[in-house]
Amino acid sequence: MKEIELKIKQLREELDRHNYNYYVLSAPVISDKEFDFMMKELQSLEEQYPEYIDPLSPTQRVGSDLSKEFAQVEHQYPMLSLGNTYSEGEVRDFYERTARALNEPFEIIAELKYDGTSISLLYENGELKRAITRGDGTRGDDVTANVKTIRSIPLKLLDFDFRSEQLSKGRYNIPEKFEIRGEILLPWQEFERINKLREEQEEPLFANPRNAASGTLKQLNPAIVAERRLDAYLYYMLGENLPTDTHFGNLEAARSWGFKIPDVVRVCKNVQDISDYIKLWDKERKNLPVATDGIVLKVNSLRQQRFLGFTAKSPRWAISYKFQAEKAETRLNSVSYQVGRTGVITPVANLEPVQLAGTVVKRASLHNADIIAELDLNIGDNVYIEKGGEIIPKIVGVNKDARSMLIGDKVVFITRCPECGTQLVREGGEAAHYCPNDRDCAPQIKGKIEHFVTRRAMNINIGPETVEDLYNAGYVRNTADLYTVKFADLMRLERWAEKSARNFLDSLEESKKVPFERVLFALGIRFVGETVAKKLAFAFTSCDNLEIASIEDLTAVDEVGERIAQSVIRYFADERNRALVGRLNEYGLMMRISEEQQTLRTDKLQGQTFVISGTFTQHSRDEYKAMIEQNGGKNSGSVSAKTDYILAGDNMGPAKLEKAKKLGVKIMDETEFLRILID
Repeated sequence: MKEIELKIKQLREELDRHNYNYYVLSAPVISDKEFDFMMKELQSLEEQYPEYIDPLSPTQRVGSDLSKEFAQVEHQYPMLSLGNTYSEGEVRDFYERTARALNEPFEIIAELKYDGTSISLLYENGELKRAITRGDGTRGDDVTANVKTIRSIPLKLLDFDFRSEQLSKGRYNIPEKFEIRGEILLPWQEFERINKLREEQEEPLFANPRNAASGTLKQLNPAIVAERRLDAYLYYMLGENLPTDTHFGNLEAARSWGFKIPDVVRVCKNVQDISDYIKLWDKERKNLPVATDGIVLKVNSLRQQRFLGFTAKSPRWAISYKFQAEKAETRLNSVSYQVGRTGVITPVANLEPVQLAGTVVKRASLHNADIIAELDLNIGDNVYIEKGGEIIPKIVGVNKDARSMLIGDKVVFITRCPECGTQLVREGGEAAHYCPNDRDCAPQIKGKIEHFVTRRAMNINIGPETVEDLYNAGYVRNTADLYTVKFADLMRLERWAEKSARNFLDSLEESKKVPFERVLFALGIRFVGETVAKKLAFAFTSCDNLEIASIEDLTAVDEVGERIAQSVIRYFADERNRALVGRLNEYGLMMRISEEQQTLRTDKLQGQTFVISGTFTQHSRDEYKAMIEQNGGKNSGSVSAKTDYILAGDNMGPAKLEKAKKLGVKIMDETEFLRILID
């Protein structure tokens, strides 16, 4: 057994070293294939010998499927925000104020201000113990399980085996306890990959990497966090026994221990050095792999920092300079039109490629006909595009002074579908045009099938490329056709192997167990999302009942307005849709609420709105949300005058507590809540 233990230890050390080389130094020395082989070998050994499992093992970075609620933790040192400035004149004022207050020589450290979500990492004896978000500056959420999936954050600091000869001599001693702060980031490349997947599924796009990083870090499932490949740049160390008395020295120490410290940090001796740094990075930041929105300036000496102290909101020894929103000018070459799965037509500006905020922009959404008319666009126009805080590029204006006699035609929104030629429709009160030909328009057909198979709908084991293959081969023309595909059909297609075919067919069988509310969502009825589908499913209990529901019946359901009701009625008024639903029913899909679901459902909480806050011991937050809905109640994410109760656990958010008291909202604990359901 000693041999096995040594082998596991050796694999962990090698994988830690390769993680550091790849994610921090960006200098891998082995191939991805070799790395994956070593990881699988370690996973296999840990499964065979669970007595050697270590929560800091490299295998634990993949993220568990278990959902853990976030506990709120008080910061030992408050996470204050910095004062912002937008002019070099105000930077000069900061420098001169500092000089007058100190009345002795000082240095300023200039760093880039990364546009992500702030994090505080606590280490004890060289191991990551806790990761806490900024929260309200005093308390934050414990997101340690999620942060462990970020491979540029060391779970254990580099030991002597990994250090250079110079560092092996003990240049920097690791404190027994310390805190290091930084920014969790989603690199541009990864951001664009995720948004492309979301666009294919017609899910809302993330507006910018900051929002995407913040939302990812708050996922309850660490496995999802691991999939999104977050990164982390660290920039500030705190503690009682730090290795040096300068900010810059401590960053260098942290770098030697394995932290990813940006290599753009500079020591500035005077205002001119700061000005040069600002001018350099106002241009060069466009070539960085991550988003930045400014520069941070800090007094280097920790002694001088302590002397300068803090205001109520921010340190007097630091300030941030914010860059102006980025714009670029380029040529509008053409406008094309995309057809979504619900038939919505989205105009897209095709541009002369231009560098903007770290990426080459070739396309920008024009959103709808009104935006096009407002911009007064002509083909060949020089247009201004902007990202600012938003990564999704948008056209914000036209350089009309650059127009010439050779300018092209005026851009006018199309009247017919670019795919099938059907006359487009624009309903009153809506900004979008859409193609009503939802059964003969190829992008809509394929889009509906792609939506149907998604994880949140029927969870069938194929993606957009496979849908395209099945459609082109003539095997699938609607969602019901999926259940007629045979093993032999799949074997005739390229790229299909026996295993992948079996997996697909098995997932089709498994989809017959998917509950009715998800089947209803999977049908892709216009305006019927997950939440509305669930409410309709429980209100009408079966597809048969929903099919004959009137406008009055439908609008009586919570959150169902006339627009949604009309869409449901139109869907079931179409004989072909009814036939499709009939076929799905014949193939064994759940077209009604199960007896178990109906048995559990009551009206004990009918008409009552709940907000859940804090952490719980008897059930998870998701379980409590399900209980509220099963008993006729409604969940809300924020406290308002319409809130009836707050279901409060430990570490309830202070902002919600204060607002609840102000509005007179009743607060109950989980014991009281469960007693209501039992009575």
